[in-house]
Amino acid sequence: MHELSVVTSIVKIAEQEVHKIKGKKVLELYLEIGKLSGVEISSFHFVWPQCISGSVLHDSLLYVEEPIGRAKCAECETEFPIEKSFDSCPKCNSPFKEILSGKELKIKKIIIK
Repeated sequence: MHELSVVTSIVKIAEQEVHKIKGKKVLELYLEIGKLSGVEISSFHFVWPQCISGSVLHDSLLYVEEPIGRAKCAECETEFPIEKSFDSCPKCNSPFKEILSGKELKIKKIIIK
């Protein structure tokens, strides 16, 4: 399960940041997990409680932003929403594109006590 390793990495990073400033725990955690990131958000939320138990993230508030996929066609330069990374341009049907958003997987902000 890919989501388990993602959550485990987030816990590790949060613990490092709390230790770095000699804090006690994380009050709020803001994440950005794009729709094209490969993270199944329901599985992420399923493993979250087990992974944060006993960590600096225990009892913290979690906020997850899920940017949609957006791409720009390499042929006609049309910008369009995508649900899968292999979606073609709706205007010219070209499969060649630059993905502009939706692949994000990052910690945006940590509020530490």
